[in-house]
Amino acid sequence: MSHFSWESEVIDQMQVEPQPEAQTEPQQDTVLETMPEALVEPEPPQALETPQATPPDPAALAMSVDDFSALEDRILRAVNLVKRERLARAEAEERAIKAEALVADQTPKIEHLQTEVNTLRSERDHVRQRVERLLSQLDALEL
Repeated sequence: MSHFSWESEVIDQMQVEPQPEAQTEPQQDTVLETMPEALVEPEPPQALETPQATPPDPAALAMSVDDFSALEDRILRAVNLVKRERLARAEAEERAIKAEALVADQTPKIEHLQTEVNTLRSERDHVRQRVERLLSQLDALEL
């Protein structure tokens, strides 16, 4: 706590205390009586007493062997779980890297195949138009 805390207490007291009503002719005695107490320096607060720390009760800290053994088992299981999860994460990251590499390798092949499919479709449409024209010419001959 700040050593200036007593100043704020004095200011708070000044704000709380009611102000005396103004008189038409101030007398010298009343002027001295109505002076705020803030002009008089109050004594600084005395050092706060700190309570003595009591040592913990040994009975409260004592754990049975079974409790300690159970805690040890839980910690070992948690450590093993973390190890397994880290291994699984590393394997998953490796698989992801391999998959990304495969995708990068396959992307140009996919684009090439897509272009080829588009070309074949346009050729098919062209052949269909030619066949339809030939059929229409055959129909015209039969008439």
